[in-house]
Amino acid sequence: MPPFRPGLNRRALLAFSAAALVVAPLGLGAHPALAAEEGPAKIPLDQLMAEQALPDLWIGDPKAPVTIVEYASMTCSHCAAFTTETLPKLKANYIDKGKARYVLREFPLDPLAAAAAMLARCSGDKREAVVELLFQTQRGWAFGNNPLDALTTTLKQTGMSQSAFEACLNDEAMFKKIDAMRRVAETKFGVTATPTFYINGDRRPGEIPASELDAVLAPYLK
Repeated sequence: MPPFRPGLNRRALLAFSAAALVVAPLGLGAHPALAAEEGPAKIPLDQLMAEQALPDLWIGDPKAPVTIVEYASMTCSHCAAFTTETLPKLKANYIDKGKARYVLREFPLDPLAAAAAMLARCSGDKREAVVELLFQTQRGWAFGNNPLDALTTTLKQTGMSQSAFEACLNDEAMFKKIDAMRRVAETKFGVTATPTFYINGDRRPGEIPASELDAVLAPYLK
């Protein structure tokens, strides 16, 4: 799938939220490609850690020697694989032991991904759990014929009411902040697709399988 295009704006999101978006031309049923080898190989940490349009919601000790930033799209199957397969190992072996901290930043590739990212942010302190739920159930809501209905049903599991769901998707300020984060990643860091990781500022495009995690992090923990 190509990167999130400027034409897929708030109007497209609102059309989607009204179930009027034609999903086929946007490729919502396709699996986004791995991140391309674009952008600088290393971003200075002060730039990477600069204040975002939405606050970073970190997992782990801020003094940990390894800082991992992931740019992810909620409709990206490779991002889902990282969250469901690799993140548990990252938490158990590195985050919980004070060796690493991790944050997911929104980089929506399409209106459906933008909607899911907004809904996760609208969940407040449940955001981490909602992100994990959406990735765990991605096949059920992202790639079907009625993604809006499926997304609504999924979010009800978290206690989100229909009125809260609709209010979130119509939150113009939230949409602009999600899009601002995407634009910064794209224009300043050269992010074009997902997942794209930065480990202590070093760019690593593409999924990190659980089997490769130790080897990937070992150079940062010498």
